[in-house]
Amino acid sequence: MQLKRRELLAAAAATVALPSLAQTKDAWPSKPIRIIVPYPPGGSSDIIARAISVPLADALKQTVIVENKAGANGNLGADFVAKSAPDGYTLLLCDVGALAISPSVYTKLPFDPSKDLRGVTMLAYSPHLLVVHPSVKANNLKELVALSKTTDLNFAVTATGSAPHLAGVALERATNAKWVYVPYKGGVQAIQDTVGGQTQVLMNGMLATLPHVQSGKLKLLAVSKGTRMPLVGDTPTIAEQGVPGYESGTWQGVRVAKGTPDAIVQRLNKELITVIRSADIRSRLAGQGAEVVTMAPAEEESFFNKERARWASVVQAAGIKLD
Repeated sequence: MQLKRRELLAAAAATVALPSLAQTKDAWPSKPIRIIVPYPPGGSSDIIARAISVPLADALKQTVIVENKAGANGNLGADFVAKSAPDGYTLLLCDVGALAISPSVYTKLPFDPSKDLRGVTMLAYSPHLLVVHPSVKANNLKELVALSKTTDLNFAVTATGSAPHLAGVALERATNAKWVYVPYKGGVQAIQDTVGGQTQVLMNGMLATLPHVQSGKLKLLAVSKGTRMPLVGDTPTIAEQGVPGYESGTWQGVRVAKGTPDAIVQRLNKELITVIRSADIRSRLAGQGAEVVTMAPAEEESFFNKERARWASVVQAAGIKLD
């Protein structure tokens, strides 16, 4: 009788404890979630963040707020997330490739993106478009390279040391082109000045740049993808125009502060992938030139480390260093 009584008491205690464990597991999210975009409004990361914010809020049954914290080529916002509480309420949505470049470019980076952030998932890939102002007398890469040797050409870059900047450097070195880099504080301003003719050449993510090509305000010369894209007709790739193997672009992904619990990272991964793969968002992004690309957290980490090593050699060869 005494043993049976102990068993009943133990069972009763377990019954009481189980709801408590379930409540702890389901406590997240219990307050609004912030998506930090470390660039000005209107760029590729901002477009994707705002596209996913409402369906993500519906999936998590919690408010999702998009905040732009621009500065230092995305490092200001990234540092903010790296130093935030590792509780899953502050997400960084950025060009993961650009973030991987920062440790090679900046001599005094206030955070280490490998040690202070962890991957959640990749969301989308948008190749760079090589475009020029309509007045530029070049209709392909070969003509642009030849023109650059006889005419002063200003090459607009979203920021010194950014992915589009290094893509331009890699192209310049591969073709022996000559142009002057003009740095901006974001893709939107770089596009605007190229549309206005203050700068003549631009490489930037397709998602933010394509509308200006479609409107005729910019002339498209090449795509930096490995294969041609039906969305821009018969426009050849850079690789097809004499630079074998050339490929670059913007990789939008989500990272959080290191130390964020695995359960939260996995939940975010699941919900973000479901949202970005939805027919509506996939269709909208495809219509603007972005391809949905998702990864498990470990895969995103592996991608980040490979990009960091890849661009480090380009930075070293170009001698680009910023304080």
